[in-house]
Amino acid sequence: MDAIERYFGIDGNNTTIKTEILAGVTTFLTMVYIIFVNPSMLAEAGMDSGAVFVATCLASAIGCFLMGLIAKLPVALAPGMGLNAFFTFSVVLGMGKSWQVALGAVFVSGLLFVLISVFKLREWVINAIPYTLKQGIVAGIGAFLAFIALKNAGIIVANPATFVSMGNITDFAPAMAILSFFLIVVFVQRKVPAAVMLSILIVTVISLITGHAQYQGIVSAPPSIAPTFMQLDIAGALDVSMISVIFAFLFVVLFDTSGTLIGVTKKAGLMKNDGEIPNLGKALFADSSAAVAGSLLGTSSVTSYVESTAGVAAGGRTGLTAIVVGLLFLLALFFAPLAGMIPAYATSGAIFYVAVLMLFTLREIDWDDLTEASPVAVVLLLTPLTFSIADGIALGFITYTIGKLVSGRHKEVSVAVWVLTAILLVKFIFLH
Repeated sequence: MDAIERYFGIDGNNTTIKTEILAGVTTFLTMVYIIFVNPSMLAEAGMDSGAVFVATCLASAIGCFLMGLIAKLPVALAPGMGLNAFFTFSVVLGMGKSWQVALGAVFVSGLLFVLISVFKLREWVINAIPYTLKQGIVAGIGAFLAFIALKNAGIIVANPATFVSMGNITDFAPAMAILSFFLIVVFVQRKVPAAVMLSILIVTVISLITGHAQYQGIVSAPPSIAPTFMQLDIAGALDVSMISVIFAFLFVVLFDTSGTLIGVTKKAGLMKNDGEIPNLGKALFADSSAAVAGSLLGTSSVTSYVESTAGVAAGGRTGLTAIVVGLLFLLALFFAPLAGMIPAYATSGAIFYVAVLMLFTLREIDWDDLTEASPVAVVLLLTPLTFSIADGIALGFITYTIGKLVSGRHKEVSVAVWVLTAILLVKFIFLH
């Protein structure tokens, strides 16, 4: 115990081992829904859901262990929401790429992230991208997730005359998805622990009772990871058509991680007076290494989870919190039957809830400045309407640069954004 206290600086951070364990359990309960949602999402890309379940648990555990041991921060990691949707619906179903190629893109983007962290280019990259676009990208992904949740639940359906229209929301699946979402809202507002997971389980129980889901057991040996392990196609990911995909994975993970680290360390009182995040380089290295490991195991990009703030609110202040979360993800490996019998509509409410949280970034936008507001609107609307996070981000960058240029404010555009805009324009004109 003394060695653990010294390594993580338990006393120096005004916490205890018991508190850190409780914080780890709290964080895990707020994000465990990913072991149900991620396999369901990636299965639509043609991946084996059992193998993805195992990859999700292992990649999350690896990420948590790296963050806890190297960066010593109370930040948990798992495959990111939005990134898994981009993987399935944009890259595989939208572009027609194989899931093996998509995994290769995750691997390459993870390696680039590692290099950015090792060579300390992170500040240049983060600072080069306008704050407005960072917020707009988060909101755009939120809108994309909302569209996917509504589509999967049957709340919106295809219509040859209008493209989309409302489905029959009194059918069982849409009704259960709506119930799941409102249960989360009620539980969160009333500060009920594990609100998201609880809503998923309640809807699943209702489905079992009514015969809409089949009982498969609760505990078993983990499924085989062989169908996804080391199945990535790196050569296919290096095709010129995948450049925007790789950079979309990279940018989203980089911004998501940075924002999460800022939020969690600030709430924990760990951020220094000058706004510097402690062990930032080590945290980004842990995050990027987890993304690489996840691609090898067979899951979409792993990233830091903002749900870590729940553990911080419970008193978590050190990397021991993250270690506890990692151990619980390993324990979750034995609950594959439970994950397997959860219907897709039971997770749609959770996906929509995450979308709502991501749309909160819109309050940070200066809506009185059209050169700031218009690129955000482009990303927000065109990400779901083109069914592509990559295209939404690209169009947002182009709109931002052109808007500043024609308004005589070209000096506000960084060199990096000029270069990226030129590359994206070439892609749309010649390669799209």
